[in-house]
Amino acid sequence: MMIHDPNDPESHASPPPDADDQPAEPDNVLHRRRIRSFVTRAGRVSTGQRRALDELGPRFVVPYTANPADLDGIFGRHAPRILEIGFGMGATTAEIAALRPDDDFLGVEVHEPGVGALLKLIGEQNLTNIRIVQHDAVEVLEQMIAPASLDGVHIFFPDPWHKARHHKRRLIQPKFVGLLVSRMKPGAYLHCATDWQNYAEQMLEVLGAEPALENTAADYAPRPEYRPVTKFERRGLRLGHGVWDLVFRRRAGGQNA
Repeated sequence: MMIHDPNDPESHASPPPDADDQPAEPDNVLHRRRIRSFVTRAGRVSTGQRRALDELGPRFVVPYTANPADLDGIFGRHAPRILEIGFGMGATTAEIAALRPDDDFLGVEVHEPGVGALLKLIGEQNLTNIRIVQHDAVEVLEQMIAPASLDGVHIFFPDPWHKARHHKRRLIQPKFVGLLVSRMKPGAYLHCATDWQNYAEQMLEVLGAEPALENTAADYAPRPEYRPVTKFERRGLRLGHGVWDLVFRRRAGGQNA
């Protein structure tokens, strides 16, 4: 997948060889050879994850449709809506949702073990404010999310595609950010985090160039209290590795490019 989980060492592995050997994408990528929010990788679904998929999936997993979703109907209430793209194994998503019970969280993830892991946490913690779409996030944004409907977006530790020739595969690029902004309400926030300095610099450049967004900090933001520090992240910080958070808001009345 294209989102790696700092709490899952496997997700820091290099991309699969067949993907790694392909040429980088051209600039006009949202369609024709489009950027996707994931790279398919194999993963074993544990017994507990399978049970959660079978027992909780029908309630908490929302089928992908090519029509705008009725989020009030899906969540059973009207509340602020936060989209999380690529939640990995779901530990951070569950912790934030427990901390913010008045907000609803729509997580998008294609990796089935991750979906099962988050469903397991939902059951263990009796969380009611999370729903999951197991599908490509670009298509979810294009088809299922209505314009100006999101109060926030979380993109934590997306795949850095560390080789220079593959940087065009990175998720945070101008066309994708333009799509995101079109789905955000005026005043809504976009919170990205990465542990790759080069990607942090690219994020800062791309987000800063989007006229409908404004940075909430001079450059990188302090880690918001709601984003937990994972075990992997804590270990990296002890070793002197950096983590960069970026928090931007959609300008009131702002228009995406």
